[in-house]
Amino acid sequence: MSSVVSSQRVLSGMRPTGRLHLGHYHGVLKNWVRLQHEYECFFFVADWHALTTDYESPENIQRNVWDMVIDWLAAGVNPNAATLFVQSQVPEHAELHLLMSMMTPLGWLERVPTYKDQIEKLREKDLSTYGFLGYPLLMASDILIYRAGYVPVGADQTSHVEITRELARRFNHLYGREPGFEEAVAGALRKMGKKQARIYQDNRRKFLEQGDEDALAVAQALVREQANITLGDRERLLGDLEGGGKVILPEPQALFTPASKMPGLDGQKMSKSYGNFISLREEPDSIADKLKRMPTDPARVRRTDPGNPERCPVYQLHEVYTDDQTRAWVREGCTSASIGCLDCKKPVIDAVQAELEPIRRRAEEHERDPDLVRSIVKAGSEDAREAARATLVEVRSAMGLQYR
Repeated sequence: MSSVVSSQRVLSGMRPTGRLHLGHYHGVLKNWVRLQHEYECFFFVADWHALTTDYESPENIQRNVWDMVIDWLAAGVNPNAATLFVQSQVPEHAELHLLMSMMTPLGWLERVPTYKDQIEKLREKDLSTYGFLGYPLLMASDILIYRAGYVPVGADQTSHVEITRELARRFNHLYGREPGFEEAVAGALRKMGKKQARIYQDNRRKFLEQGDEDALAVAQALVREQANITLGDRERLLGDLEGGGKVILPEPQALFTPASKMPGLDGQKMSKSYGNFISLREEPDSIADKLKRMPTDPARVRRTDPGNPERCPVYQLHEVYTDDQTRAWVREGCTSASIGCLDCKKPVIDAVQAELEPIRRRAEEHERDPDLVRSIVKAGSEDAREAARATLVEVRSAMGLQYR
């Protein structure tokens, strides 16, 4: 696969936690729905990742997988626009994970910030396992097996993309310099013509000698625009630019996503573990009841007490769901005590109901047709395997494991 194609490919996954809530919708799914029309998207259920922390209780994984996929479809993720699949149905992930484990320094895994954080947060579980230590490598393999150009992440997840980049760089350095690499690069430059080759070499020198990132970008663009070189030549030239070998596993870029502004019903981050969530398939009466019982500014003990919207969890929901005019009405009414808390909550209740009604309806349709959901995942897994196999052909060959 060429780097041009790779740069248009996005890979993202979610652990199967069962039915999703508004936090997942605003934090991930709305972004997926947008990305599927802009890139070639691969979205997967990370069921092996679920086992890294819940290996003692796998009985809920299957049900959680189907519940989560139904919510993806109901939220607007389109199997005709994106590839949806289950990680364990594409065993190539595991093979790349194994092969890359041969060259991954142990210290790289131990220094991943989330490793120690999770050990501390999940102290009630025995996480002294190879699977848990190696989950960043499995995550990297998930990305690299598709040679994805971009990985949507929040600002707190950049370490996972960075270790993936480091692992790809190490792999390319170890295995990308095939016999006759320099001669192949020289041959590719001749195909480009003297003028283009000189521009390439001038910018390569600026980058390697001076660290000029702009020069690197110019040279990369030049290579990708060449119509008279092979895909193999293109990968060799791109690798040679950075002083390495052929780019077998391209380094992905973090595609930063806006932080979700969806608070929970108590003002904390919305989470099942906090019990402060509204699920995507929540019944209308339950939605209304939960929102009506939401805590407000503690200073408003009586209806006549003025309040402060900045201290009120409900106002955080207004910032997600209502327009400037409504928020101005709330702010004035709250601070002057001219409206009550139920008055304030009504526009939010109406907006959440309007957002979830079509999602709930589509979810019910998919619940009535589980065979369709399974066929979508089966077809997506087959498409994903085809892409993954193409990567492994090159990886095996580079590592001397192609026996023909």
